[in-house]
Amino acid sequence: MALYGGIEAGGTKFVCAVGTGPDDIRDEIRFPTTSPEENISQAIAFFREQHKKEPLTALGVACFGPLDPDPHSPKFGYVTTTPKVGWAQTNFVGPLRQALGLPVGFDTDVNGAALGEWRWGAGQGLDNFVYLTIGTGLGGGGIINGKPIHGLIHSEMGHMLIPHNWDADPYSGFCPYHGDCWEGLCAGPALEGRWQTRAENLPPDHNAWDLEAHYLALGLHNIICTLSPQRIIMGGGVMEQRQLFALVHNHVYTLLNGYIQSVQILENMDKYIVPPGLGNRSGVLGAIALAEIAAVN
Repeated sequence: MALYGGIEAGGTKFVCAVGTGPDDIRDEIRFPTTSPEENISQAIAFFREQHKKEPLTALGVACFGPLDPDPHSPKFGYVTTTPKVGWAQTNFVGPLRQALGLPVGFDTDVNGAALGEWRWGAGQGLDNFVYLTIGTGLGGGGIINGKPIHGLIHSEMGHMLIPHNWDADPYSGFCPYHGDCWEGLCAGPALEGRWQTRAENLPPDHNAWDLEAHYLALGLHNIICTLSPQRIIMGGGVMEQRQLFALVHNHVYTLLNGYIQSVQILENMDKYIVPPGLGNRSGVLGAIALAEIAAVN
């Protein structure tokens, strides 16, 4: 059986794993996201050791962005204009290929997670759906006709602009590019900046969560009306506050106001906007799925 390596490169941590799917992870390592030199070297050392035990067929990388996922581009495999300090214009895939001599699949962390959910999780059997992660940042990706969403580059759903009620919420947002875009108002740093404490310290009945659900629902309204996904999967650290799902369901229902006449919206919202089927494993398993694709392309 072919064995694959996967890297989930997140804003705060890296997860590297070797396996074939959710029921067959042979080994795994985690380390903090620091600099490209340190993190890429750590990943190479891990996979070299694994390769000695049993040969790897390919490697997949699901990485924070923006990045260049186009295999025909001279900057394929680069992290590009990311605000992550020290990572802009980093050649990620090149050093991995050179050191390991393996095919490497490369996509955004959210497209990777979407692919993992499509193969093994809450996206199984669907033609199209959207995957969102709300944590250190807010990213969105998805699957259309069995393939991750690509175009000019890749989806940057977190940077859509949504209505900001300055009277109810004077917080200006934290996005260095757009201030109060969707990410700037909803991601974990926005919760901390607005309420002056980490999100996990806020009690479940704090009014922070209804405001968060309202902002999340505004973006979801736009996604539903533009992409018409069959399902929306919402992961990331912020969504571990499970009370958010019911609040989001109610806000989305109210905002759509009966316009989308679909039974999923009108009667089964709890099965339409859902947590990941793979839990916090979507990203690294999605990286393994990217490796599967790289092996045959």
